[in-house]
Amino acid sequence: MRVSERTATRPSYEPRTQRLDRDPRLARVGLVLLGVLVVAGLVALAIGSPGPALPTRLQDGLTLSISVLIESMPFVVLGVLLSIVVQVWVPPGVIERWMPRRAWARRMVLSLLGMLVPVCECGNVPFARGLMMRGFTVPETLTFLIAAPIVNPIVIITTHQAFGFDDGILIARLLGGFAVANLIGWLYSRHPDPDGLITERFAASCEFAQDLDGAQARDRGRRSLAQFVVELRAVLPALIIGSALAGAVQVLVPRDALLAIGSNPALSIIAMIILAMIVSICSNVDSFFALSFASTFTPGSIVAFLLVGPLVDVKMLALLRTTFRTKVLGGLVVIVVLFAIAVGSVVNLFA
Repeated sequence: MRVSERTATRPSYEPRTQRLDRDPRLARVGLVLLGVLVVAGLVALAIGSPGPALPTRLQDGLTLSISVLIESMPFVVLGVLLSIVVQVWVPPGVIERWMPRRAWARRMVLSLLGMLVPVCECGNVPFARGLMMRGFTVPETLTFLIAAPIVNPIVIITTHQAFGFDDGILIARLLGGFAVANLIGWLYSRHPDPDGLITERFAASCEFAQDLDGAQARDRGRRSLAQFVVELRAVLPALIIGSALAGAVQVLVPRDALLAIGSNPALSIIAMIILAMIVSICSNVDSFFALSFASTFTPGSIVAFLLVGPLVDVKMLALLRTTFRTKVLGGLVVIVVLFAIAVGSVVNLFA
């Protein structure tokens, strides 16, 4: 059963279309945006003012957190806009008409959809939420979410610019991302209740979207604005929290300890996986960051970094939590990390 079908039968959520005219969502999003601007201004003033300086670690943590936030924000907004296009402006049946009927074939096609969506992992989350609101199943959406940050055309170009075809890093990243995405999609398709893996709040959002479909099918502008508010309100707080966590962890975890084990084939993979989850760099530019470690770490560890980072870093997990339950995030981390270790070990064996 698809999310839209499942949530449509839930009586526990109060329909909200009658409250659209006085819905405070827009005001709340405005307050959140204002809060972000105020915090950013205060941080910049505190760092740049001639008064008492903040502790070095605190300054570094604030700077890293804000940089992650600023780097991710445009892609999140773009993902929200693409989500609205898919959900509101694309007529029913247009996308589904081109999808195969077999479940495994549908997942394979969705895992390649990222080639047409030049958005990093942050923007893919709201886009995937739009797919589920449209009626795609949870396993199908997970397949897209895992593959899209790696098969993204910008990611392919930047990875090639950084490494070319040396040591098979580019090929291993692309094939590994495609394989692990379809593996995760297949595993969760075996779950007895895949739709039970989403949060109740997102289920309510799906119902809200259905209410809009029924009550305002002809007012697309109004629906777009309402959906923009809903998505931004859901994703923005998670992005801020994830950015703060990423900055804090980068400051607290010593990189010297990670670099010290970089020459060991097995330990280097573990070290780069941990680093990938900590630094939370956008998948569009993470290849150039990994390139700085290429002379110290093994090729397999670089591949593991490039696989894990876009899928289960701190920032991405915070965004995924807006849609999926905690047990899903734990399962994703275990599967992706074990898969990255296996792929990295194979690359080290043949490199």
